[in-house]
Amino acid sequence: MKTDSAHQKRHLSKVSDLVAAGLVHPSDTEPLKQVSANFAIGLTDHIAALSQTSAAVARQYVPQTYELATSSAELDDPIGDDVHSPIKGIVHRYPDRVLLKIAQACAVYCRYCFRREMIGPGTGIMSAEDIEAALSYIRQNTAIEEVILTGGDPLILSPRQLEPVLKNLAAMDHIGFIRIHTRILAADPLRITDALCQALNQPKSLYIALHINHADEITDSVRDAIVKLRCAGCILLSQSVLLRGVNDNPETLEILFRTFLKLGIKPYYIHHPDKARGTAHFRLPLQEGMNIIRQLQGRLSGLAQPHYMLDIPKGFGKVPVHEGFIKTLSQGSYEITDYQGQKHLYDDD
Repeated sequence: MKTDSAHQKRHLSKVSDLVAAGLVHPSDTEPLKQVSANFAIGLTDHIAALSQTSAAVARQYVPQTYELATSSAELDDPIGDDVHSPIKGIVHRYPDRVLLKIAQACAVYCRYCFRREMIGPGTGIMSAEDIEAALSYIRQNTAIEEVILTGGDPLILSPRQLEPVLKNLAAMDHIGFIRIHTRILAADPLRITDALCQALNQPKSLYIALHINHADEITDSVRDAIVKLRCAGCILLSQSVLLRGVNDNPETLEILFRTFLKLGIKPYYIHHPDKARGTAHFRLPLQEGMNIIRQLQGRLSGLAQPHYMLDIPKGFGKVPVHEGFIKTLSQGSYEITDYQGQKHLYDDD
């Protein structure tokens, strides 16, 4: 395994960086500067190196001129975080759980991100005062059983910053378990240090949902980091996004989900892409997604089958993508029933 101090420090954050690295053609410089004016760019050395050899990895992180095309169906806040945010950093969409958006920055910036309007360099982490206010909100709302640390990416915090937050949550009697959503394993695996693992080793169950979309992302250093998290007592889940040109076929997904199981990661969610601005080139028709997931049945153990999920635009929550929640009205048009029984129209555009 690599040493704890060797994690990636260089960050490719400008179009000129990508041109110099050979990831972007010089002729695309000017239009991609328009992209970067609206959406953050960020690749670690680890991701830049992988992008040289894997088109599936490059497509997820290297900006494209397609991002300049937007439609009226695309939204600044596609899953409706803001309408469920009672105080800064908290999203309280469901009675028994909250999101704690402790960081507004990431180690890398995915081109399909549903929070791409809210995060980026310079946004940093929550202030000490805002963190304390968020913890007080959770402490006072005893119906909350699960806290999900998200962002941005919570694991950009140092162990010194992260540990007191986890300790405070673990000390609340009504909190049964904690979840962390992170891209760090795929983006900068050498950040998973012994000090971080010690901070994560809390008395209450800690679930880590690893965001990985393609088996090419699971390098030797990623495998090493996964072993360290398992040894620290973390329970590992996966969350992926079904992306056009990355993993939109059953063969690629089968390899990915089999690899997860072998590494002790339970495939948990595969998300239909959200309608974030400038991301239409990643989205596939909902029916096509259902057909891809259907083809995995019988090819994979039930342990390897994630839930295919759609986040209903404007904050109405997630639903599984199957006939119990999705009714086809016509080609590309659907009626979605949310968890409260309310119905919503959804189109593929």
